This record gives sequence, structure tokens and C-alpha cells, in this order.
Amino acid sequence: MAARSALLKYLRVNVNPISRTLNPSSSAGLSFNVFRRLFSEEVRGSFLDKSEVTDRVVSVVKNFQKVDPSKVSPNAHFQNDLGLDSLDTVEIVMALEEEFGFEIPDNEADKISSINMAVDFIASHPQAK
Repeated sequence: MAARSALLKYLRVNVNPISRTLNPSSSAGLSFNVFRRLFSEEVRGSFLDKSEVTDRVVSVVKNFQKVDPSKVSPNAHFQNDLGLDSLDTVEIVMALEEEFGFEIPDNEADKISSINMAVDFIASHPQAK
């Protein structure tokens, strides 16, 4: 039970409504609620710096056997720029999982087709180390 409570505290996301007016000059004074997600302090502080993630992802890709390191840049597309096929992309995603210490779900891994996409996903994932 204690482990469940600790896990829920770590994963909990608070949602607070904020009242906003759509058009302040309108006579109707229409308003709507905007919901804002507030991560717990432990989760908020655990995201990696995007520049650090970029450096590490570029390094992993440069060390991949089938990649010419001179073609690797933060904007490189795995297939179009680096000439990798879908199996090579899977291998790179697996290497990124090992580098950052967490598993990327298959449905998300299928969407990663460039270094920028990998960086965006990893930098926004609280379990990345």
C-alpha cells in the first residue's frame, strides 16, 4: 500500500481551472475555463535539459555502425538524410532506450523518424535519465 501511495504521488497531475474572458470588449462577458496541468515537484524537476538530450542523441546516432558521422546533425532524418531503413531506425530507438534508461512504447517509437523527434520525445519524458 505504501508503494502504491508513493507511486501515485509521483505520477499525480493536478488540474486547476482558470477563468478567462474570451473577448473583454464584448458585452456578453463570455468566459471559459482553461485547465492547467501542474506536475508534482518531483516530476517537474526530473526532465532533462534539451541541449543535453540533443548532444547525447547525436552521439548515439554517430556511433551507429551504418551511419556516416559527418552526415549527422540535430535536424537529420533517419531515412532521408542518413539512409537508414526501418529496421535501422528500430535499432537506433533501442540504443536510445539503453542510453536514457527507459522503454519507449512501440506506438511512440514508430513516430520517431529523425533526431529532432527523438530529442523532443526524450526531453519531455520524466523517466529519461
